Amino acid sequence: MSLELDVGGRRIVVSNPDKPYFPGITKADVVRYFLAVGDGILAAVRDRPTMLERWPGGMSGRAIFQRRPRDVPAWLRAEPDGIYPAELAAIAWAASLGTLRFHPSPVRAVDPAHPDELRIDLDPQPGTGFADAVAVARELRGLLEAHGLHGCPKTSGGRGVHVTVPIAPRWSWEEVARAQAALAAAVVARMPRAATAERHKRDRGARVYVDHGQLLIAAAYSIRPVERATVSAPLTWEELDAAVPEDFDVRTMPARFAAVGDLHADAPVCSLEGLL
Repeated sequence: MSLELDVGGRRIVVSNPDKPYFPGITKADVVRYFLAVGDGILAAVRDRPTMLERWPGGMSGRAIFQRRPRDVPAWLRAEPDGIYPAELAAIAWAASLGTLRFHPSPVRAVDPAHPDELRIDLDPQPGTGFADAVAVARELRGLLEAHGLHGCPKTSGGRGVHVTVPIAPRWSWEEVARAQAALAAAVVARMPRAATAERHKRDRGARVYVDHGQLLIAAAYSIRPVERATVSAPLTWEELDAAVPEDFDVRTMPARFAAVGDLHADAPVCSLEGLL
């Protein structure tokens, strides 16, 4: 049995739609979830080379990371560095393959040499949790604002926090990497007992790892392959302190998205001049 959907005039076929992906959540439910948050997930990946994290067996299966799956439809651009979603049908098609998380590059097709997003991943290590990541995110926010940068926080879908900054595509990959490294070093200097930029896990201790080398973080609205089916949820800074990652999942996010929309859609585009 299969399910056929019309998504923007494209015919999307979902095979085995009743296949369990999470407790009480089927493959068809996952596809419909992505359609419900369509404007948000598409904004996160539109025209970016995107790697797919597929779980065709659901959360109990195994992950398949693919940049260019087989049998990509003719209307969807696919290159060795990933697919380039330009319409919601691309999201639905990827979801029909079992994609739970989308990993977009920080560049767009029109200018692959210049990133348009700065990214910091705050990853709690054993002995720390989401509240610790929030505390580090607060410190990071202050540093960003001191340099005229507007950070956009979101849950990772797990215990972590992602902070991204929309930037003008004027700086090279190397310059953006240097800016991210400088931010990480400054956060650690301010919070040495709470934050670390050590690459080796054995040296991190019970601190939040400030990962500044992330080029492919999970896109907003991506689904984490855990029993609760939590998602990466964009938040306001005001919401962050009271947020609980488990509040944002496949069941609850569609209603939230319908109510508040894509919170980061109108974030200002910033300059790296002051930071560099």
